Amino acid sequence: MSQPARTTETTAARALPQTSQSSQTSQTSQTPRATPTLALTSAATAMALMTYTAPVVTLPDTAAALHTSVSAQAWLLNGTPLGLAALLLVAGSLADDYGRRRIFLAGTVALGLTTAFGALATSTWLFTLARITQGAASAAILASSLGLLVHAFPTPRGRLHATGVWGAFVSGGIAVGPLVAGSLPNWRLAYEILGAATLVIAALSARALTESRAPRGGRPDLAGATVFSLALVSLVAALTLGRDGWLRAPVALLFAAAVVLIAAFALIEHRTRTPMIDLALLRRPRFLGSAAAGLFTGLAVIGLFSFLPALLQRTLGMTPMATAWLFLLWSGLSFTVALQAKRLAGRVSPRHQLALGFVLHAAGVLTMLGAVGSGSWTRLLPGLLIGGVGSGLLNAALPLVSVESVPTERAAMGSGAQQTFRYIGSCAGVALTIALVTSGGGSPAHGANVAMVVSVGLALVGALGVLLLRERA
Repeated sequence: MSQPARTTETTAARALPQTSQSSQTSQTSQTPRATPTLALTSAATAMALMTYTAPVVTLPDTAAALHTSVSAQAWLLNGTPLGLAALLLVAGSLADDYGRRRIFLAGTVALGLTTAFGALATSTWLFTLARITQGAASAAILASSLGLLVHAFPTPRGRLHATGVWGAFVSGGIAVGPLVAGSLPNWRLAYEILGAATLVIAALSARALTESRAPRGGRPDLAGATVFSLALVSLVAALTLGRDGWLRAPVALLFAAAVVLIAAFALIEHRTRTPMIDLALLRRPRFLGSAAAGLFTGLAVIGLFSFLPALLQRTLGMTPMATAWLFLLWSGLSFTVALQAKRLAGRVSPRHQLALGFVLHAAGVLTMLGAVGSGSWTRLLPGLLIGGVGSGLLNAALPLVSVESVPTERAAMGSGAQQTFRYIGSCAGVALTIALVTSGGGSPAHGANVAMVVSVGLALVGALGVLLLRERA
C-alpha cells in the first residue's frame, strides 16, 4: 500500500535523530552563524546561476564574435552544465568528508577566476573550456552550500526556511544573469563583472563561514570520481554531437563509452570502503524521486528556456536587453514564488509541490504554441507567467527533497546527486531543443512548436514520476 504523503515538517522531523548523530561526527571549530551562512551561500549560488544563464541572451553576439556555427552553439550553452554534471556528485562527497567550507571557498574563488578568464576567449573551444571550468567551480558551490545550511539550521523549521531562501536565490540568479548580460555593452564585460563580484563573495565567506564535515574515514574515492566524471563527459558529448546525426560513429562510440564507464563506476562504488554514493540509496523511492525531479527539470524546463531567448532574437528581431526583460517575467516570478513557497509546507508535501510545478510548466508552454511564428512577443506573456509559477515551485521543493532523500550527515552528497541529474537533463534538453528547432529544413517557428510539445510531454512524465516514486509502507 502507498504511504500517505507527509508534510514537510513531519518529514524533516524524522531526520532529527540523524542530525544529532551528525553533530557527534562533524568536526567544527565553533557554532555556525546561521544568518551569514544563509546569506553567503545564497549569494554564491546566485552568482553561479548568473554565470550559467548569462549566455542565454548573448548567444547570438557570442557566436558571432567566436565564429561559432549553428550546429556548434550547443557547446556554448552546454559547457557549464557539462562541468556541473561531471563534478557535482564528486564535490558533494568531498564536501561531506573533507570540509564543506573548504570546498565552498575553493569553488567560489575558482568561479570568480574562470569567469573572468572566459571574457578573454578568442575561439569556440577556448570559451567552451572556460565554461566547463566554470561549471566545475559551480559544482563545488552548489553541492557544499546545502551541507553548510543543514549544519547551520538543525531544526526542521529552520531548515525549511533556509532551503526555501536558497531555492529562491537559484531562481534569482536565473533571473538576474540575463538581465546583467543584456544591459552591458558586450558579453566580455559581463563576464569580467560577474567574476569580480564572485571573488568579493569569496573574500567575505572566508571570514564568516565555519567548517563542518561528516568524516567516514578511509581514502577519497579518486577512482570512482575519475570514472564517473569521464562517464558524464562521454554522455554529454554524445548528446551534444548528436545534433549533427545520431547514427554517426563518434556519437555511438561516446554512448558506448558512457555505458561501460557507468558500469565500471558501479563496480568501484560497490567495492570501495568510502564510496561517493551509497548504491543502496538506489533502492529508496525517495532518493529515486529526487533524482527524477532533477532530471526532468533539466530536460523539460532548463532545456527549453536556455535556447528560447536566442531563438526570439533570431525570429522576432529582439535585442538582448529586450529579451532579458521579457524573460524576467518568467524568472522573476519564479524567484518570488520560490521565496514564498515555504508557506505551503503545512498543506502541500514537497513531492506534490514538484508535481504541481511540472504541470504548471506544461500548461504555460502549451499557451506559447505558435508564439514564435506569430511575429509578436506578447503572445508569450501568459505562458511565461504560468511557467514562472511552476518553475518557482520546482526550485523551492528541489533542495528540500534532495537533503531529505539521504541521511542528514550526507546532505551535500544528496544535493550533488540530485543536481547531477538536473544538469545531465539540462545538457540533453538543450541539445534536443536545438536539434528540434533547426532540423528537418523547416521554419524555426515550426521547430519551436515541436520543441515545446516535447517539453510539455517531458514535464508530464516528470510529474508522474515524482508522484509514483514514494516510500512504501
